[in-house]
Amino acid sequence: MSEELTVGSKVRVVALPQYVKTADTMPMLRPPDVIQIGEEGIIVDRRPGGYWGIRFTRGTFLLESQYFESIQ
Repeated sequence: MSEELTVGSKVRVVALPQYVKTADTMPMLRPPDVIQIGEEGIIVDRRPGGYWGIRFTRGTFLLESQYFESIQ
């Protein structure tokens, strides 16, 4: 899936991890209810460890590709 993802791509959450990591300089773990299944966001960057920075309405969070799908 990561081959088709680029910065600016729209994605949709399909599953929630146990905790969501913020994309701040010092990432913090948040409960998964800060985003909802079906919520759409925009990829803002690619991070080490297989994470993608995705901007949602309630902030920018780091998610692995197993938790979202491309909607383009």
